[in-house]
Amino acid sequence: MTSPSSPSSASALSVPRPQDRWTALQWGTLFVLCAALFLDALDVSMVGVALPSIGSDLHLSTSSLQWVVSGYILGYGGLLLLGGRAADLLGRRRVFLIALAIFAVASLLGGLVDSGSLLIATRFVKGLSAAFTAPAGLSIITTTFAEGPIRNRALTIYSSCGATGFSMGLVLSGFLTEAGWRWTMLLPAPVALAALIAGLKLIPKSPREDRAGRGYDLPGAVVGTVSMLLLVFTVVSASDAGWASARTLGSFAGVAVLLAAFVAIEQRSASPLIRLGVLRSSGQIRANIGGATFFGSYVAFQFLVTQYLQNVLGYSAMQTALAFLPAGALVAILSTRMGPIVDRFGTPRVIAVGFTLLVVGYALFLRINLHPSYAAIILPSMLLLGGAFALAFPSLNIQATNGVRNEEQGMVSGLLNTSFQVGGAIFLAIVTAVVTANVGGHAATKQAVLDSYRPGLWVVTAIGLFGLLVTVSGLRRRRPSYGILVASSADDEAQAQQAAGSERVSTRD
Repeated sequence: MTSPSSPSSASALSVPRPQDRWTALQWGTLFVLCAALFLDALDVSMVGVALPSIGSDLHLSTSSLQWVVSGYILGYGGLLLLGGRAADLLGRRRVFLIALAIFAVASLLGGLVDSGSLLIATRFVKGLSAAFTAPAGLSIITTTFAEGPIRNRALTIYSSCGATGFSMGLVLSGFLTEAGWRWTMLLPAPVALAALIAGLKLIPKSPREDRAGRGYDLPGAVVGTVSMLLLVFTVVSASDAGWASARTLGSFAGVAVLLAAFVAIEQRSASPLIRLGVLRSSGQIRANIGGATFFGSYVAFQFLVTQYLQNVLGYSAMQTALAFLPAGALVAILSTRMGPIVDRFGTPRVIAVGFTLLVVGYALFLRINLHPSYAAIILPSMLLLGGAFALAFPSLNIQATNGVRNEEQGMVSGLLNTSFQVGGAIFLAIVTAVVTANVGGHAATKQAVLDSYRPGLWVVTAIGLFGLLVTVSGLRRRRPSYGILVASSADDEAQAQQAAGSERVSTRD
């Protein structure tokens, strides 16, 4: 079988096909989906700079304030698997629009409440809704655009909006917090409402599928969702309860039991929440490990850098936002141009280069001191991380969704997004624990605080390096041709050949 870079396949790809010509409706659909992903990513990062103002205004303790962030992560990371499969079974358009409406209402309420508990509740609901919009939106793209260069272009545009939203969250938060923290909560409401109205008109209704004989995996949905919720809750609350406490260890044991039960249920289910055969694909495994380590390490890095800039260097919210601006701007400029690069070099190589930039950016930041030159010490890392996001984030999405049947696009989208969010929760908790263990007394000097951050930065760098090694392990493998489902077992191969028609599966990822 020829690779996409071989003459014969390149010639085939150059022949214009009707589905490769984007219509105005396709552009409109992509615009709505990009707006929703931008909001999801924005909400993850935008609240960070506003936390001190929120705590002061609502009289929240540090432990309670943590749940303004963790509540969103709990809803988002805990329900993504369910959200992805719901999109496949209940209809991607329907699930996407309902969840987007809930997101808009929760955003509005979050900016109006005057209670810390109610604010945390609205953050959980927003995370819950994002757990349905993110995989539904990604699967709408992968079932609307034909696999290959045309889908790669759509996914790079889509992924760039997510990466830009996450990178620009701190920037926008810095500006909005100056006017009042409530604006950071209220801003997404009108944007989500506008996207909802546009989505009702622009997102086409998918043809009704024949679901005869396809049941709903209710036991798997319940056990899988509870296990993810308990895992995320245990990780984000471990710093308060103690990693070696009976509650934390007992919760981890409960997660292990639930995950074992989930695997047993999925093996026997006629319509599983996750078809375990998809996890036999080495490409899927590398994409999900890459997503967890890439996003998880960056979430922890961003947390440490924000603390360093404000607590050690004395930056204001606005100055902190501007410090991150070069990374966000570079992501916005470069991400949309990644499609042709991925087409030419393949996702493993592009992801590997992205991880290399990420690790070098982390390593250079280890040079920080009490009086750094922004241009010489901080800016190089920001530029490298912006380039890393532009390269790796779209490529991870492409690798996870290529070669997957339409009826399972929501499932793999939910799985990848779960890796992003759970990776972010786990690695942030680990790095926070490392930093906390190295903090001195309450009257610690700035030098002592800085010294406590360094071990955390080393852990962040090690996480990124691990992700790079996992990615590099796939560089010698040949890439499958576009439009072919890569099989990893005898049963999957039969399904692949049926989906591909007369095309022959002759490689394995």
